[in-house]
Amino acid sequence: MRIAVMQPYLYPYAGYFRLLAASDIFILYDDVQFPRRGRVHRCEMRPGHWLTLPLMHQPRDTLIRDLRWHNDARGELDRRLSSFDVPREVECPVAASVCNHLYGRLDEVVDFLETGIRLVAHAVGIHAPIIRSSALEIDPSLRGQARITEIVKVLGGSCYINAPGGRGLYDAGQFDAAGLQLKFLVPYTGQFLHILQPLLKGNATELGCDIRSTCVVEN
Repeated sequence: MRIAVMQPYLYPYAGYFRLLAASDIFILYDDVQFPRRGRVHRCEMRPGHWLTLPLMHQPRDTLIRDLRWHNDARGELDRRLSSFDVPREVECPVAASVCNHLYGRLDEVVDFLETGIRLVAHAVGIHAPIIRSSALEIDPSLRGQARITEIVKVLGGSCYINAPGGRGLYDAGQFDAAGLQLKFLVPYTGQFLHILQPLLKGNATELGCDIRSTCVVEN
């Protein structure tokens, strides 16, 4: 059984969803420190132009699951969406669900992120179970690779599958010692480096085909 672990991102590029397609269980890594320069809170709408969530300023060691919205987050997010011409209403069902999410009620930040990921997965026909790492109650003293291997073992997995960019983070020998396989996807070569605009145009079918056709695990 393959397990994938990734931080929850805001409408990430199609390559992210290859991990959902390749895994039997997908773990949203929400009980780790929020990476301020990452993609958890922002989505690249087009090269170099980012839609960023209006978050409260919090201590550097804040966990992703503990992120909070800034005051007047709803109004500020509306302004940022408008600057990218994101409509409030559209006729296409997939695009409508995305717009309803972006302009809808702002629950906890991590709930908002997870809802977006589930929405896209459903739209492109990916059905891997999604579980938050915080729900697994992993020993908080475990860090890095040791924490990942423990997550995989707790879930009864035999293989940890990761994005190609993670090669420098993991030691295959430690996975072998834990009785686990370590596998990586090949680099993403598809066409959807930015997915929010295609979704707003109703291109979910093309997006799903792109994800599945590029979802290849290296030997």
